[in-house]
Amino acid sequence: MANKRTIKRNVTAICGELFAECVAQSLYDRSVSQQNVEALIHSIVKLQGEYIRRISHVEPGMPAKKYFRILADSFTRDVNEIIDQINNLH
Repeated sequence: MANKRTIKRNVTAICGELFAECVAQSLYDRSVSQQNVEALIHSIVKLQGEYIRRISHVEPGMPAKKYFRILADSFTRDVNEIIDQINNLH
């Protein structure tokens, strides 16, 4: 298992890439609703904050390995959902 600092850096990097992709999509496609873009950017920032907090505080009573496996699966699912939303911006 990687240490918490490395995991936090990875989460931040992935969220940064999602943010950049969302901004690029809004700049290249003028037909995209700015409200949709702003809502998506807000959800990316919220996602990053949520997972950084969850990394910092492991749930008591749960083995760390199991907790971080569940956390990684949940993060992957949420990131894939945001990617789908970016692809479907209109």
